[in-house]
Amino acid sequence: MLSLRSSCRRFYSTVPKSTTETVQKLTNLSLRDPSYKIPEKAVIYSGIQPTGQFHLGNYLGAVRVWQDLCHKVTNEGLDSKLIFFVADLHSLTVPQDYPLLRQQRIEALASIIACGVNPEDATIFYQSSVPEHTQLNWILSCYTGMGILNRMTQWKSKANVSDDSDINSLGSVKLGLFSYPVLMAADVLLYNATHVPVGLDQSQHLELTREVAQAFNKSIKKEYFKIPKTLLAPTSKILSLKTPSKKMSKSDKDELSKIFISEDEKSIRKKINKATTDSIEGKITYDPIERPGVSNFINMVSAIERESIESVTKKVEDFSKKELKDYVGTILVNELQEPRRRYEELMKDPGHIQKLSEIGRDQARAIASKNIKKIYELVGML
Repeated sequence: MLSLRSSCRRFYSTVPKSTTETVQKLTNLSLRDPSYKIPEKAVIYSGIQPTGQFHLGNYLGAVRVWQDLCHKVTNEGLDSKLIFFVADLHSLTVPQDYPLLRQQRIEALASIIACGVNPEDATIFYQSSVPEHTQLNWILSCYTGMGILNRMTQWKSKANVSDDSDINSLGSVKLGLFSYPVLMAADVLLYNATHVPVGLDQSQHLELTREVAQAFNKSIKKEYFKIPKTLLAPTSKILSLKTPSKKMSKSDKDELSKIFISEDEKSIRKKINKATTDSIEGKITYDPIERPGVSNFINMVSAIERESIESVTKKVEDFSKKELKDYVGTILVNELQEPRRRYEELMKDPGHIQKLSEIGRDQARAIASKNIKKIYELVGML
C-alpha cells in the first residue's frame, strides 16, 4: 500500500490548513453566502475535464472552490468527505488526439494538486480508473427519458445543433454526447454525494441528477439515493483577455487571451497589460455587458481576494485603466506563485503523480464498489 502522507508531505509544507422554484431554493446553495455551513457527514463531489494544465478560468472558477472547501472541512474538524476527479471518460464525447489526451490527464491531475487541493484532505482520481462509474451509468440510463436529455443545452452547443427539427444535424450526434448527463448523474450518485460545487452552466445537469435519483428511489420503493444539493461557485466565468465576450479557453489560438498556472511574472504582466478593456472614460465600473474587459478584471480580484464585486469595485473605482492592470497583475503574480512552483515540481516526477492517482483510485473504489454492490442488489442483479 502506498503511503499517502509521505507522498504528499513535500508538496504541502507551505499549504495552510426538482425543477420547481421551491425545489431550486432548497437544492441550490451559494458558497458566497457567509451563513452557509457545511453539515457533518456531507459528501462533497465534483470533477473537471482533462484539457491539460489549468488556466486562470479553471483555477478561479472551480479548483479554488475545492481548495476552500478542503480548508473549511479540515479546519473545522468536520466528519465529511471530499471527492474530486478528472473526468476523462467525459472527454471522449468529442473528437480527441488520444496521445495528447493521455498527457492532458496527467497535467489536469497535477494541476488539481498544485492549486491547493491536498490529497491528504480529499480523494483525487481519474474517473476511468473506477469502473463502477460506467456500471451505474447503464443502470441510470434505464431510468432517464430521452425527452429530458433532449432538453439539455450543452450537448446541442457542442454538436452545433440549434434546431430540434434539423434531422440531419441530430442524426450525426453521437450517443455518448447526447447521454453524457446520465454519466454525470452516475458520477455523483455512485458516491451518494450530498453537495456538488459547480458553476451555473452545470446546474441544469444537477437538476437531471436529482430527477434520476428520485425516479430510481420511486422504482425500488426506497430512499436509497440522497438528493444532492448544488453548491454554486461564487466566481463568475473568467473571460478571454483579448475577446471578453467569450470565456477563457485553452483552445483559443491567441496566446495573449489566457493565463496558465505555470506562467512566470513577466508573462502574466505582459498578458494583463495587453488585455482588452474599453474606451469609456471616468470611474472604473462593474458592467459585464458594456464593460466586459474591465468587469473581467474585477471578477478576478473578487475571486482571489474573496471579496464581493461591490467591495472590489469600490476599491478600484478611482484607478486609471493602467493602474487597474498593474493592480490585477500584481495580485495574479502573487496568487499563482505557489501553484506554479508545485506544478513544475510535480511534472518533473510523473511517477509520483501516478502514485497519488493510485491512492485516490483505491480510496474511491473502496466507496464505489460497496455502493454498486448494494445498487445491484436493489435492482435484482445480486
